[in-house]
Amino acid sequence: MRRSELSIESRQRNEFIKLDAHVAKAIADSGVQDGLCHVFVLHTTAGVTINEGADPSVMHDIGTKLAELAPREGRYAHADAERNADSHIKAALVGSSVTVPVRKGAPVLGTWQSIFLCEFDGPRRRQVVISVIAG
Repeated sequence: MRRSELSIESRQRNEFIKLDAHVAKAIADSGVQDGLCHVFVLHTTAGVTINEGADPSVMHDIGTKLAELAPREGRYAHADAERNADSHIKAALVGSSVTVPVRKGAPVLGTWQSIFLCEFDGPRRRQVVISVIAG
């Protein structure tokens, strides 16, 4: 198994950042031709997902719906100074990791699929662990 860590700077409170190039590089650097690639974010107010990467309006719509489901202002027990209870909820809904097959030294994604870091409490520096496992 080959593991690499990526540091990503988000610029907005809610943002979807494509990780496709980073994941492809981690796989290429690993030398693994066939196996699995696991992408995991080390934070409780950010997530990782796979969805359409060709049309940015898709991720905009997902962000809008998540904001409706967990608005920033609300009756939250976790009402600390950061006011980020909504960010924890959004991250829980999206999830903290994805696993992608690796074939011929590249990630196997559908035509329109991309891997995204989902920022819900930015701007912040986020750590993402990419593990490539030979199969």
